[in-house]
Amino acid sequence: MALFSKILNRFRGGSLTSADWDEFESNLIEADLGGRLTQEIISLAKSARPDDIEAELTQLLSAKLSTADRRISLTPGRTTSILVVGVNGTGKTTSVAKMMKYFKDQKLAVVVAAADTFRAAAIDQIQTWGERIGVPVVVGKSEGDPAAVAFDGIKRALAEQADIFIVDTAGRLHTKSGLMDELAKIRRVVEKASPIDEVLLVVDATTGQNGIAQAKLFTESVQVTGLILTKMDGSAKGGIALAIEDETGIPVKFIGLGESAADLRLFDAQSYIQGLLL
Repeated sequence: MALFSKILNRFRGGSLTSADWDEFESNLIEADLGGRLTQEIISLAKSARPDDIEAELTQLLSAKLSTADRRISLTPGRTTSILVVGVNGTGKTTSVAKMMKYFKDQKLAVVVAAADTFRAAAIDQIQTWGERIGVPVVVGKSEGDPAAVAFDGIKRALAEQADIFIVDTAGRLHTKSGLMDELAKIRRVVEKASPIDEVLLVVDATTGQNGIAQAKLFTESVQVTGLILTKMDGSAKGGIALAIEDETGIPVKFIGLGESAADLRLFDAQSYIQGLLL
């Protein structure tokens, strides 16, 4: 059942008890909306008329979503460079593989740099995906300089006139400033050859409010332009997308729905709001 459907049905059926409101508040908190946004929703719902509540909730929730462009910034005539960042365990390397397929299916030429040089499994994983999908993957020495791999990657992408260049970075602990500095270095090195057009932060949707902290801290280091939310179900009824956009203004651009290369979807804000309500 959608997050708001039970309260809407009870609201239309008559007055709500104190227990009903307590249950509604608990459901919103458990859905990762956060305390401030939860109180805004409760306040609106308590003051709305039964005939107006759905429209007013739709308006409030829509206003909390980012107004930034959700499309990937593609520049015709030159390589579009995408830096993919995130903490360990969020599904970052798998998301890069899904992006390979997504762009390849659009008949775009893609080159990937495996800049997670300190995790051999990540390099093997992205190389395997590259072979399956038909995308060249640039690798370097084990435990080598990630920025050097990224620079070799952008040079190859430019030489081959690729449409898309993607850098898979190591899973960073956002509380470690030295590691965040390394991401900033990768960006600077790539931009010696070509601009970074997108910095996509991969966030595990099940981590709740911690995802907001990750978004804020990564943005301080590498200027995040969009989010990939992993472990979202097909109807995307979790509240974290709403909470994270409300707090940061960073748009969700993709959602990951599973483990296969095809399980990546563009985030549809209107469908997401409807999924919360109905």
